Amino acid sequence: MKADPELPRHSVSVSGVVRRADGRILAIKRADDGRWVPPGGVLELDETPYEGVVREVLEETGVKVEPERLTGVYKNMKLGVVSLAILCRPVAGEPHTTDEATSVAWLLPSEAVEAMPEARAIRVTDALREDGPFVRAHDGTSLL
Repeated sequence: MKADPELPRHSVSVSGVVRRADGRILAIKRADDGRWVPPGGVLELDETPYEGVVREVLEETGVKVEPERLTGVYKNMKLGVVSLAILCRPVAGEPHTTDEATSVAWLLPSEAVEAMPEARAIRVTDALREDGPFVRAHDGTSLL
């Protein structure tokens, strides 16, 4: 069956929930909207989700990570974006600002949850749980 080229398509993204040995979470303040979020972005066609999260976290923060496990699948119902959240651990590099991140910080999980919109904060809390992965829908800010 051939796909209808007129139908809208989903975009697939990855979010890296990077947990340091002391429990702190890597967060960025996005340059485009000023929101605090886990680093991540659109998955390239020729890469796996784990390859994509390694690339995106490095591009946005300067931190090289090793993916550990998928922790959740999140769909932005307004934009048709499906994001795969992946728990990662840092293996090299020092965080620094980039074109996409006006600030980069290691936050306590409670600080990350407080600073982030609900739809992003839930990725952090879900990643720190052992009973996932979770599947959730949101509107870009709030869970549905």
